[in-house]
Amino acid sequence: MSLQTRYTPLNAFLTYLQFEKRYSSHTITAYANDLIQFFDFVESQYDTMVLDQVSGTMVRTWLASLKEAALTGKSLNRKISSLKSFFKFQIQKGVLTKSPMETVTSPKISKRLPAFVAENDMEQLLLNLSFAEGWKGFTEKMVIQLFYATGMRLSELIQCKQNNVDLNKKQIKVLGKGNKERILPISPELALELKKYISQKPAEAAGVPQLLVTEKGKALQPRAVYTFVKFYLSQVTTLQKKSPHILRHSFATHLMNNGADLNAVKELLGHSSLAATQVYTHNTIEKLKEVFAKAHPKA
Repeated sequence: MSLQTRYTPLNAFLTYLQFEKRYSSHTITAYANDLIQFFDFVESQYDTMVLDQVSGTMVRTWLASLKEAALTGKSLNRKISSLKSFFKFQIQKGVLTKSPMETVTSPKISKRLPAFVAENDMEQLLLNLSFAEGWKGFTEKMVIQLFYATGMRLSELIQCKQNNVDLNKKQIKVLGKGNKERILPISPELALELKKYISQKPAEAAGVPQLLVTEKGKALQPRAVYTFVKFYLSQVTTLQKKSPHILRHSFATHLMNNGADLNAVKELLGHSSLAATQVYTHNTIEKLKEVFAKAHPKA
């Protein structure tokens, strides 16, 4: 990937993200879009694009215009984070002595608790629901099993290569955000299913490195996975959001509700900080309330 813009300082920053930080192309594109949008605004409103003339006032004016355009607090915070990273890079390179972001504060956003599929609904989905016939159904069920059994992200699952699966050790090596590798354990039952899946892959898949393939032997596409996961989840849950990420939430929530260590769940999910994993502890608290309500005479 080589992303070039008409803003020279931005190009150097994007190169840094790609080769030193080793961010994914998706993340780099997000940074680029945020920063180009800001630079275009400064250029059009203030008739300048000299870095040491960019002020906190300019940044706040831009953010205010985005808020008026009904941008969410979460999106505003992402743009602020992009700007902070960019100006921090400029200070490290000696281009600037201080950042205009010092006077910019991020809006507080209410933390939404992660939605998840109930354990009995997941059991119904995997044991009782009829999947499509043939290879298509086999692959779709395997995808859902892997999401729920490992907590993988959609991009991680699609990009997972067959040679990253070790059936003897019952584990899968995953390449996550920031090109960080992690090892995920799988059950003996899932290892047997994977062995069967690999042995029955269509001849057209020869030479295709991905573990999961279509009936034509091609790698799965994100939109297709999203569509069939949504379809199958709609059979067992009334949750408003029915995406592959809900299965990741379900994986983490069910682990926590059954006594898993928070740090272990953090490692399994590939989170860089414990704070990101702590959102799943609320469900444990809800379970404790349920136990209390059933067991305490005064509840």
